[in-house]
Amino acid sequence: MHEETFIDELGWIVVGATLFAFLARRIGMPSIVAYLLAGLVLGPATGLVEMSPELSLISEIGIALLLFLVGLELSFDKIRDVGKVAVVAGIGQVVFTAAGGLILCWLLGFPLMEAVFLSVGLTFSSTVVVVKLLDEKGELDSLYGRIAVGIFLVQDLVAILILTFLAGLGGGAGGGVALDAGAVLKGLGGAFGGMILLLAAALLAARYVLPKPFAWSARRPEVLLIWSLSWCFALVMGAHALHLSLEIGAFLAGISLAQLPYNEDLHRRVHPLMNFCIAVFFVSLGVKMEIGEAVAEWPTVTVLSLFVLIGNPAIFLWIIARMGYGLRTTFYTSVTVAQISEFSFIVVALGVSSGLVGEGVMSLTALVGLVTITFSAYMIRFSRPLYEWVVRLGLHKPFVPRRLWQVDEQYAAEEAFAPHGLEGHIIVVGMNSLGRRLARELTAAGHTVVAVDTDPHKLAGLPCRTELGNVGYRAVLDHLCLRRARLLVSALRIDATNDLLAYRCREAGVPCAMHVHDVREMDQLLEIGTDYLMISKVDGVKRLNTQLKQMGCLPGKTP
Repeated sequence: MHEETFIDELGWIVVGATLFAFLARRIGMPSIVAYLLAGLVLGPATGLVEMSPELSLISEIGIALLLFLVGLELSFDKIRDVGKVAVVAGIGQVVFTAAGGLILCWLLGFPLMEAVFLSVGLTFSSTVVVVKLLDEKGELDSLYGRIAVGIFLVQDLVAILILTFLAGLGGGAGGGVALDAGAVLKGLGGAFGGMILLLAAALLAARYVLPKPFAWSARRPEVLLIWSLSWCFALVMGAHALHLSLEIGAFLAGISLAQLPYNEDLHRRVHPLMNFCIAVFFVSLGVKMEIGEAVAEWPTVTVLSLFVLIGNPAIFLWIIARMGYGLRTTFYTSVTVAQISEFSFIVVALGVSSGLVGEGVMSLTALVGLVTITFSAYMIRFSRPLYEWVVRLGLHKPFVPRRLWQVDEQYAAEEAFAPHGLEGHIIVVGMNSLGRRLARELTAAGHTVVAVDTDPHKLAGLPCRTELGNVGYRAVLDHLCLRRARLLVSALRIDATNDLLAYRCREAGVPCAMHVHDVREMDQLLEIGTDYLMISKVDGVKRLNTQLKQMGCLPGKTP
């Protein structure tokens, strides 16, 4: 009977999450908001679901995978060129927002401990929400997108320090808010010592241990996912053994794998499993909300939400403008931080579980998250008209120095949002001997070439840009900017993949050349719209060179 109840509740959660996510997609609402709304309907509104220990366990796994995914986004190479502004703006915003939030919560009448947790919860912005929205807009690799990701890295590292602090502080809580000073100091020392040890192990492993086994597993996509999850849960178990929260272990596992060249492919493979667990976590969060008590505090929710929606961007406007960036870049970056983070929920939840604050603070935080994530999603999506409106009204003038009021074209080239700087390039898929020869000759002819393969060893030593990934995924083709390409050449001997590539190229309006391994596939490729067929390796190179010369891609006269 108990098992049947668990299955029924999990079924309601999955069905509710799916239905609300579908409806949210129709109106452009972030999926996280949809999951929270689904939880409110299934829990406080109808009573269809009550949290069981099994559901709580699944939601904990979900949050671990969420932070693992957040860590995977944080490759140090991505933010190296914006490191200074990321550190200054990230730390500056944490200090100003935490201080401002603490004063605001104190003025609203919260006890000191609750004010501290709420102010910390208001400090962090959501890496997951913003990265997803910027990726959908195709602006993740723009200048302001890189600055935003760098800022989130700094914020996430600060959040990990706070989680470590709470792990030590929880040891000194004696069933309520009373703390034993000796126990707290001992707990803090153990927590930070354990975190440093785990961080050192993760970074050393990323440098000396992980590259070889992951290079081997990258050639076997199904193995890559298993190895990655194994590493994630190995560090989660390490965190547990060191009396740290599982979130710390999962996040450090993600950061260590993000430094490897396979993180983009890994990110795509972890994403479906992560989506399921995240849906369960946020629906469960909505189920546990004391909505009646939180709604009764609607003036407080309104004030705190406005502080995040307006105060956070204003703080960033002031900080980033003083780093010398143009008004447009400064504004677009500032808009990305107008919501609270997944870390906000985790920090407050740890405070509740440690007995430092009551359940009402969790419900209040969830409601503020619901409001800020919803509104900020639309602010990011409509950032350009919002920018024009703010400039027209002069709302930026109190925060931005006068010398920068008209400086919004300084980074115009980078703000054109051409993803990855790729346009007019040639994509060569499949690094067998034919593919590698084509990549070298086209590069020698002065063309921008992107070589693609699922095996990192086959990409090694090429004189052009390389990308690790499976072109069967649309996300990989989007990452390669297929619609902006001049030509796609496939040296693959996989007929099904070539058929799919030919279809995608026709859909994008990009010429393509395909290697035909089985002559019986010729008619189908021609019917799909393939521009050129390579029948054999030798004949293919000769004929393709002629065709490329005719297209102007290679120098020389056509025979």
